[in-house]
Amino acid sequence: MKINYCIKKITQVLSYFLFVLLFACSPEYIPNMINTPMLSNKGEIQGNIAAGINTIDGQMAIAITDNFAVMTNASYYNRTSDSTNNFHKHILLEGGLGYYLKLSDVGRFEVFGGYGLGNVEGYYENSIIGSSITDANFSRFFIQPAIGASSQVFDGSFATRFVFVRMNPNGDNFDTGSYIPFIEPAVTFRLGYKHIKGVMQVGFSLPISKTNINFDYQPIIFNVGVSYNIWKSYE
Repeated sequence: MKINYCIKKITQVLSYFLFVLLFACSPEYIPNMINTPMLSNKGEIQGNIAAGINTIDGQMAIAITDNFAVMTNASYYNRTSDSTNNFHKHILLEGGLGYYLKLSDVGRFEVFGGYGLGNVEGYYENSIIGSSITDANFSRFFIQPAIGASSQVFDGSFATRFVFVRMNPNGDNFDTGSYIPFIEPAVTFRLGYKHIKGVMQVGFSLPISKTNINFDYQPIIFNVGVSYNIWKSYE
């Protein structure tokens, strides 16, 4: 009985700290999953549907020639606490243009750049930090070189995305008038066969300088989902 009681108390304490971790701050900037398609040939279409830390991501990339491609990304999340008025909601839509190159039968190099627009809203309140309100539109430029491999069974890549984020508050809760640079390195793995693979991405999102940043951000990128590919030529 004492063991069960201790386990129950430990569970309650861990649950409390998890709640505080999720709702203790108001992260205005939440990085989406990095789209690293590792394309091979003209006409190929690569897409991902994944869920991660405070994100649900949909992505697509289309090879319009044997070296140039376009991409589009969407990120959305809507979380509400069952016991309080705390909530978080954000949406991001962006597009980009890129160059890709086959280094060998499986080796790939690519670089994409683009622009996105989004909105974030949130309300957080607890006994530790008091209350925090978020209501802002934001814009973002990005450029992301990546290198990796692509085969019938396994895809892997390492990408470093450089982003420049500007928050435009809908009120007086915070203020920033300039673009803040972030560096976002990440590794991506896909495992399956040909057209359908599971995908996982792990990375970080860190400001290059904290001198002028006055909004919160989420430092971890983690996503798990499904990747699909059509019209890819396997040699």
